[in-house]
Amino acid sequence: MVVRIRPTEPRDLDRFREITIAAFEGVSIDQRVEEAFGAFHGHDWRWRKGQAIRADWEREPSGIFVAEIDGEVVGGITTWHDAEAGIGFIPNLAIDANRRGEGIGRKLIEHAVDHFRQLGLSVARIETLAHNEVGNHLYRAVGFEEVARQVHFAMRLERTS
Repeated sequence: MVVRIRPTEPRDLDRFREITIAAFEGVSIDQRVEEAFGAFHGHDWRWRKGQAIRADWEREPSGIFVAEIDGEVVGGITTWHDAEAGIGFIPNLAIDANRRGEGIGRKLIEHAVDHFRQLGLSVARIETLAHNEVGNHLYRAVGFEEVARQVHFAMRLERTS
């Protein structure tokens, strides 16, 4: 199996969104909010996750990479950076369910980290939820260190007359 990591192209975005939405089942903050409050504003958490990939593309398309096997996109990673602060961010990493456990996520992270090094950055950051055991294990395995924990709160906003 040869995994090719390459810059994403506009034609990859629908497939990348599809993989990402499936991969974030059970580990999405938006899904947790929806479980607590129900769907709202005419969209579910899957739509919101898809919009996050679109927003990543609009922010820094040159920082999005896909993994390809035999010409098929099987995963991807989004990045953006703050050159002045020296920090590279990884907001989204997703692998097709049929290809998980094959080291593709690791290859994508290593590619993103190399990208940050080429940009002259000093630190790479990635976040996950505490209950995402796969992410927590992978990020440590590639060299990330836990530096903080964050708690997410949500509140339904009732309309007033």
